Amino acid sequence: MVESDEQMLLVVQNDPEVPAGNYGKYLEEFGIEFTLVCPFKGEALPPVEELRAVIVLGGAMGVHETATHPFLLDVKRFIRGLVERGVPYLGICLGGQLLADVLGARVVADSGHGEKGSLAVQLTAEGIYDPLFAGIPKEFITFQWHNDSFDIPAGGALLASSPVCPHQAFRYGANAYATQFHPEVDRGIVDSWVRWSEETASQATRFLTGFDLSLPQYSAASRQILANFLHIAGLV
Repeated sequence: MVESDEQMLLVVQNDPEVPAGNYGKYLEEFGIEFTLVCPFKGEALPPVEELRAVIVLGGAMGVHETATHPFLLDVKRFIRGLVERGVPYLGICLGGQLLADVLGARVVADSGHGEKGSLAVQLTAEGIYDPLFAGIPKEFITFQWHNDSFDIPAGGALLASSPVCPHQAFRYGANAYATQFHPEVDRGIVDSWVRWSEETASQATRFLTGFDLSLPQYSAASRQILANFLHIAGLV
């Protein structure tokens, strides 16, 4: 069991409808204590020097929508501090886009690289040997729910790609990671997200059936990615 006062793992939730999902459950199974902070509620982010690792979740908003979601400015400053201090970081979807933006890379809304549903992602030559993807097949199943996409920041390493969205994951430095795909969702989250628009709601059965059929492969890869990140952070 991790002693939270000395080895704090922080999970940042940016959107009330984008929770930690299976990753909250897996952390409990691994015996890892974590603190959840919701900046969209006005909750304060802790000093970076108190943290051993950080996971930043997704959100329906875009990285540039700071006028309507001003808390994103605080999250960006926080991420910049984490990178400067070398705190292990895993950014999921919006969390990955925020990392890219902080590092000066382009993040494009409605980029033409949007994806939705249970889809395959392929590791790059560098991704195959990256510790975040240790034990993951070269091609694995992810869940995608994004319209925006990120470029790879200068000095970053592209780790995963897909035919529609060539930038699926990158590493910056030794331990800052971004994924465009969602490794954390469960069926309840998928069922909620498909109701966000009439277009996706009309395809709810297809999305849910696809998720159900791919669940064994999806869960195995998602769980392994989290376990690998915890290992990188020295928490297991």
